[in-house]
This record gives sequence, C-alpha cells and structure tokens, in this order.
Amino acid sequence: MSTNLTDLNAFLAVARAGGFRGASRSTGASASTLSEQVRRLEERIGVRLLHRSTRSVTATEAGARLMDRLVPALGEVEAALETMRGFRDTAAGKLRLNVPVVAARVVLPGILPAFMARYPDVEVEIVAEDSFVDVLAAGSDAGIRYDERLEQDMIAVPIGPRVQRLALAAAPDYLRGRGEPSHPRDLLNHACLLGRFRSGGLTSPWELERGEETVSIEPHGPLVVSVGGAMDLAVDMAVAGTGIIGLFEDWLRPHLDSGALLPVLPDWWPSFPGPFLYYSGRRLVPPPLRAFLDFIKEPRERSGRQ
Repeated sequence: MSTNLTDLNAFLAVARAGGFRGASRSTGASASTLSEQVRRLEERIGVRLLHRSTRSVTATEAGARLMDRLVPALGEVEAALETMRGFRDTAAGKLRLNVPVVAARVVLPGILPAFMARYPDVEVEIVAEDSFVDVLAAGSDAGIRYDERLEQDMIAVPIGPRVQRLALAAAPDYLRGRGEPSHPRDLLNHACLLGRFRSGGLTSPWELERGEETVSIEPHGPLVVSVGGAMDLAVDMAVAGTGIIGLFEDWLRPHLDSGALLPVLPDWWPSFPGPFLYYSGRRLVPPPLRAFLDFIKEPRERSGRQ
C-alpha cells in the first residue's frame, strides 16, 4: 500500500493545529485541499484519524499513535533531504532546538548572534520549556540539558559555561529590614521565593556548601512560581524587596551588578557542571545542526562561555 508523503504531512499539520484553517495558515495550502488529503489518507488505510466537529478537530486514538510514529520518521526524511542540500557551500535550512528556559536566558545569547551572522541562511527556532521531553519526538534537531537530564543513546557536546552556580540574593531594603543571614540555617527565619517544577516538586531543598561542609535547607516563603517562564516574576519580586531568591548566578548577575540585588551567603553558593547540547547519533545530522556543532566546538571565547 503506497501512501503519499503530502497526505501524511497534511494530516500532521491539521492534527497539530487543531483544525483545517489553522493548518492552512501554517502550510499555505487551502483548507479544502488539506481536507481532501486527510480524507484520501483515511480511505487508503481504512482508519479514521481525526475527530471532526464544528468547534475543533482532534486526533483519534489511531491518529495519535500514527503521529507518534510519523514525527521521528518524517524528521529522518527531512534530515536526509537537508543532507543532500548540504552539498552546497553554505549551511541553510531550519535548526530547531529544545532548551530549558535558563539556557535561553543565559547560554544562547552569548552564542546565537555570532552564529546567525555567520550562517544567515539558517533559520533558528528555539523551543524553551522546562518539562523533560523527547526532543526528536517533539520535532527538534537537538536539545540542551544538564548532566543528570541527558537521555540515553545521545551524543553530548559541551555548550556554554562549564561551571555555573546557584546564587542567593535579596534587595537592600529587605536585608535592612530583616537582617542579613550569616549561616544557611538563618534562611529558615526569612521569606524565600521558590519555584515549582511542572512535576509538582519545589526548587528545594537548597543545598549550600562551603569547603567540605554542606547544609541542606528547606526554605519557605510568600511566593511560589512555575519554573521557567515565571521566574522573571520571582526576580522582580526579589528586587521589590519581597524576599530572598535562589537562582542561577548568571540570571541574577545584571541585578547584582546594578546593586538592585545584594548577594546573600556568597561563600555558600554551590557550583555545578554546565549544560550540554545533545542530539541523536542514530540519525543523519542535517547541515544547520552540523554547522552549529562545529561553531560551538571552536576554541575561542564568547560571551557566556568558559
């Protein structure tokens, strides 16, 4: 049974967009054309793939299973085609990276401007999220993760600072009013601003260390925000004097340098290894990703790298 790749792509576009009109806007094909292509695919395989209603279009159970198989498979096809295009002198095409929000905030700004200036024909798409996803199934070429979150059977390449630190900071007004902690245990008497992961867990305990001594603290306070996109709110609240924040030093650095935030217990800030770019070694590496890999491996210093 032969199946047209155009019909498969039409089905994916409609399922992702949740409707034919949305898919039409993203693909440039008319809604009627997409409808005919999906109908033709359903007739060919003899299975209904989409639930259609006046309000929405959603994948059936069979459609959802087909999507799970199609995304990586069509990604392989696209990678193969990109490899053929790579015989041109200049890398071109789309580079899609799945990264944690902190990497988009403190790692990529020191890398992407120079990379994109060198490769103007590469279109970079960044998906920033803090849930642990399969980057290939999500349609990305590569992802950025920290050591403990690397997936198996992936190739990892160092990217960005090789050592990072958890910093504690608070506004001058807050420390004048509440006093400055002199030991990690003093944090138990302070208002601390926390994050909550999508899994439900808090960004605690805070593991602080000085020399050979390590202290684990379960902080509490008046504000909890979702890790990732809402962390800027926590930073703003710390600047406003609401409490003590614990976050990547690089994220807080502009506020520390300006004096809007002051370091808290800096001798106790723990360090940890920097992130890695990882990608599958079982698939063809498309030219845009190959160019990016070569670029971050260059032994020259850039902002945000050590």
